[in-house]
Parts: sequence; C-alpha cells; structure tokens
Amino acid sequence: MADLFQQERFRQDLGLGGKLSERSRVRLLNRDGSFNVRRNDFGPFHPYNAYHTLLSLPIPRLLGLTVLGYVAVNLAFAVLYWMAGPDALSGAAKPSLARLEDCLFFSVQTLATIGYGKIVPNSRFANVLVAVEALFGLIGFAVLSALLFARFTRPTARILFSSNAIIAPYEGGWAVMFRLVNLRSNNLSDVKAVVSFARWVEADGKRVREFDQLTLERPSILFMPLHWVIVHPIDGASPFRGFSAETLFESDPEIVCLITADDETFAQTVHAKTSYDKTDIVWGARFRDMYLTDTERVAIDLARLHEFERLEAPEAL
Repeated sequence: MADLFQQERFRQDLGLGGKLSERSRVRLLNRDGSFNVRRNDFGPFHPYNAYHTLLSLPIPRLLGLTVLGYVAVNLAFAVLYWMAGPDALSGAAKPSLARLEDCLFFSVQTLATIGYGKIVPNSRFANVLVAVEALFGLIGFAVLSALLFARFTRPTARILFSSNAIIAPYEGGWAVMFRLVNLRSNNLSDVKAVVSFARWVEADGKRVREFDQLTLERPSILFMPLHWVIVHPIDGASPFRGFSAETLFESDPEIVCLITADDETFAQTVHAKTSYDKTDIVWGARFRDMYLTDTERVAIDLARLHEFERLEAPEAL
C-alpha cells in the first residue's frame, strides 16, 4: 500500500522529480510561468542557450542588442582597416582621426554591401578584410532576418491570470477559484486546464511535498471569447478538505495551472502557466463581476480581472 502511495505521489509531482520533495522548499513555478529551477551554469548566450535567449528576449532588448552588435562589428573592422596603414584604402583621408572615421563608414558600406565607390581597398590585406567582412555581413543579416521572422511568426499565448486564487462560496459549499482572460484579439479554441496542488505533509516522520491533480468543475471549454473562471469544488475527495486558514498557510501550498489552447490564427497549440503560493491564496472571498451593460453584445471589463471582495469564511473546509 505504501508503495502505491509513493508511485501515485511521484506520478503527480509535475515532472520535477522526487528528490525535490526532500531537498527544496522553494516555489516550484513563478507567477510569470517560468520554473524556479537551475539546470546548469551556462550563461544565456552560451551556444546551448543563445538561440532560445534571442528568441525569448523582449523586442526592445533584441533591437538594442542588434544595434550594439552592429556598432561593435563595424568598429572592429574599422580599426583593422586603420591598422592596415594609410595606403590600405584609396580615397580615405590622411590625418589619423579623419582616416579612422573614413574606415568606419567604409566598414558600414562593406558590411551592408553598399559600396559607393569613393573609398576602395588598395592593398592585399585590405581586400582580404573586405572579403571577410562581406561574408560576415551576409551571414549576419541572414541570421538576423531568420531570427526576426521566427519571433513574429511564433505563436504565443498572452493569457492574463488573476493576481489571486480565492477560497469562495460555491453551490452551498466552498471552492478554490481563479480566473483568466486572453489579452489578444485572436480566437482560442479547445482551451484546457490542468491544475495541481502541492503542499508539505508529514509522512513517516519526514516532511515531504505531496502533489494532487485537482478535479475541476469544467476542465475545458470550446472557446474563450470572454474570461474563464476555473473552479475546484472542495468536496469530500478534495485535498483541500480539512484545512483551516492556519494549517493551509503552514503547509506552504502552491496551486500550479497549465493552460493549453489552439490558436486559430496559426492553427497551432499555445501554452500558458502560472502558480499561486500561500501569499496569493485568499481565504474567504468572491470575485467581482466583470460583465458590462451593452445592448448590442456581451462585454467585459478586463480591469476587473483581479478584483474581489472578502467574505466571512468557515474556520475549516
């Protein structure tokens, strides 16, 4: 029986491994959906991570990094042209600083394969540098174009979750609830939710982390044009049964949610995930209504997604 319990516990541990239950008490999943784990000491631009880092950088940072790289490459080649000597480039100024400026703009023209013709290479070394820089420019612009294309064509979900999960009244009892909304105007279909509940319990004299997949009132919806309230009824089979506000807080609870949906624009599956720890769970509350009065169509106010009102709650569930 104990072996079956262990197998069931590990089966529901979110893929983070049984050792985590014994060694770590940190939050499993951050609010932004990133896992609170470290797999290696490689930096974000290590060859293993560079592509993913560039693909996931915010657009302003990616463009800023592109500009910095562009300036750095042109400066590096400009210095090489300048070090090749005053006769390496025909048409460049003779004074040292002015020649460096001409070398810089010649590098820009070569990297972009413009070639106005005023300044031309005049030595074997300069010609070799031009050949190397031209090849570098072709490869660089090809990689940048592919990266930007991948950024703009990769389907991603922009789902906003409520700031809190609440213990709220539900059909004569209580339930765990949180809600979410699609921030984009695209249509999501076949939207599914998987919600797990992690907490610390005493087992065989040891404090271990236990996982349960929560039964939802509605685990999937066909479409999500409005918001969706995810509800886990606290019935006799619920792992929340028997908790009080104090004991729930002491167990370091974490509610982990994974959303999958089909993006109709790209005909591909998108994902979103988040978690709520003890600081995000409100004991005894009700979400405020998001619907607006509109005689022509159904409307909601996205600004009310996080709003709730507190209620008197039982001492134990």
